[in-house]
Amino acid sequence: MATFPQGFLWGGALAANQSEGAYLEGGKGLTTVDMIPHGAHRLAVKLGQEKRFALRDDEFYPSHEAIDFYHRYKEDIALMAEMGFSVFRTSIAWSRLFPEGDELEPNPAGIAFYRSLFEECKKHRIEPLVTLCHFDVPMHLVTEYGSWRNRKMVEFFTRYARTCFEAFDGLVKYWLTFNEINIMLHSPFSGAGLVFEEGENQEQVKYQAAHHELVASALATKIAHEVNPQNQVGCMLAGGNFYPYSCKPEDVWMALEKDRENLFFIDVQARGAYPVWAARVFREKGVTIAKEAGDDETLRHTVDFVSFSYYASRCASAEMNAGNTSAANIVKSLKNPHIQASEWGWGIDPLGLRITMNMMYDRYQKPLFLVENGLGARE
Repeated sequence: MATFPQGFLWGGALAANQSEGAYLEGGKGLTTVDMIPHGAHRLAVKLGQEKRFALRDDEFYPSHEAIDFYHRYKEDIALMAEMGFSVFRTSIAWSRLFPEGDELEPNPAGIAFYRSLFEECKKHRIEPLVTLCHFDVPMHLVTEYGSWRNRKMVEFFTRYARTCFEAFDGLVKYWLTFNEINIMLHSPFSGAGLVFEEGENQEQVKYQAAHHELVASALATKIAHEVNPQNQVGCMLAGGNFYPYSCKPEDVWMALEKDRENLFFIDVQARGAYPVWAARVFREKGVTIAKEAGDDETLRHTVDFVSFSYYASRCASAEMNAGNTSAANIVKSLKNPHIQASEWGWGIDPLGLRITMNMMYDRYQKPLFLVENGLGARE
């Protein structure tokens, strides 16, 4: 019987925006997630359809308190150790180090907090796996620069990344640049801080922002290896393969197209260049990517491993309409009649995880890291 190798990393995951709370303590600035309310307006804000540049007194914002990890991390990490964790995935809140995002020097209180957090992990023999940006762009960068639609974000992010690699050298070996980078196509404000003006080509905005993130990610990977050759940097995908709804060629083609759209970002980060088919897709969507000299060379700084989340598989057909899709999924999917669904409408498909992993390893030939896995349910 096959067994997991010695040193295999078992653990769990949180993100700063989901756990820390203390949204204005220690010099931290506001981020995109701090503007996303619970309730009726939540989805419109996440999608970038409703601008939220100011908090409202009559709304509840989950990130402001979260689970108070900022004050309770030592006892929480002790509980993780008791559970047998050997790895703990978390993230650094960009605005805790750079409150507005464009400062030249970091906030010392933010550095001190994360050093203490990572030292606590090491004390319990838990390896930190750290995401640099987990759905929390500093709001100042959104209001003043337009977030990732602006090329200057590459400069701001790489300064922040270098700060992290240098400040936490020896404490953190495993890094992720952007959480679920492909979600910017489906939830633009929460994914990348994007809001849209009436009448503009949203696909143009999203894919130009994607180019900026991909360049920034490649530069961060290069910097991480310069700071310490032992650093391991990964990309991160909202995973889950698409099944064709039937064996009709049109359905099989749509599943292929949906998988390609989902894997576009990882193709660039793991292979070091835009896939050939992207030119056709950009043309069909009316997208023209503005590149600077040297961008293509920069993208060749590929990741060391491919990480992903998996919650459900998906189905696609040439006829995807509101009557047969699951509204619970951020990534639009048909309901699969062959599997059960959770209360949230997510398909329960453990074999789909194996299929996803085989597909991604065959495609990239790099180590895989499953960094989120769970089941949507009401608690």
